Amino acid sequence: MTLLEAFVLGIVQGATEFLPISSSGHLVLVPWLLGWSKPGLAFSALLHWGTVLAVLVVFHRDLYRLLVAGLTSLRTRSLEDPQARIAWWIVLGTIPAALVGYLFQDLFETLFRTPMLVAIFLLLTSVTLWISERVGAQNRTAEGMSWLDALLVGLAQAAAIAPGISRSGVTIGAGLILGVKRSSAARFSFLLMVPATLGAGILSLIELASEGMLVSDLPLLAIGFLAAAISGYLAIRWLLVYLTRRPMTIFALYCASVGLGGLLLSVLRG
Repeated sequence: MTLLEAFVLGIVQGATEFLPISSSGHLVLVPWLLGWSKPGLAFSALLHWGTVLAVLVVFHRDLYRLLVAGLTSLRTRSLEDPQARIAWWIVLGTIPAALVGYLFQDLFETLFRTPMLVAIFLLLTSVTLWISERVGAQNRTAEGMSWLDALLVGLAQAAAIAPGISRSGVTIGAGLILGVKRSSAARFSFLLMVPATLGAGILSLIELASEGMLVSDLPLLAIGFLAAAISGYLAIRWLLVYLTRRPMTIFALYCASVGLGGLLLSVLRG
């Protein structure tokens, strides 16, 4: 992998992590289309750390309030504070993705090598986005979510480990189907990504260090990380404004177009 490839993939990761069009799918399809070497899961996970940094910058006040409220709830043994409930719902929603990622890591590594499956999953993302905009009252806030709502959104996040299934798309979509307002569903989705992605990043650092790749690949990792962080920050800011006024239909159409195009190219290339 060259420095240019790391930079481009960092931008792709940052933008597509938050736009509901699947960052993992694009990290498979872009190198495939351009004839580049495939980024490993460890490199991809570290790019995710760049997007986590973007979330931390945008939502640092929210995260601080959630941390304080969650710790306070341990002392008081009460979930009356809405912020405490959200904090614990994030913990609960993180568990499915952590378990699925740990138990089926080898399977997901195989999926990352199969562009045709990625294209199919993008079509599933398109259908999910389309349905979510047409189901659900969308009259609740994140503070009104129940533990079951959080678990269902967490299950959606677990499904998004498969490349081509958009994490932000299916988690926001799940929130909409459960009746949560679009902006609140997006906020919960972005906050939910932090624990799971940090955990995956830590495991990736350990893996890179054990293989002696951490120092040798440091320039690539640094460029990819910074590119993902900056593009991710811009994508969050833009999407939060966009979702207050408009539906996700345009992203459903995009995923359908890329998915169909990917299927066609897979057949033509054999």
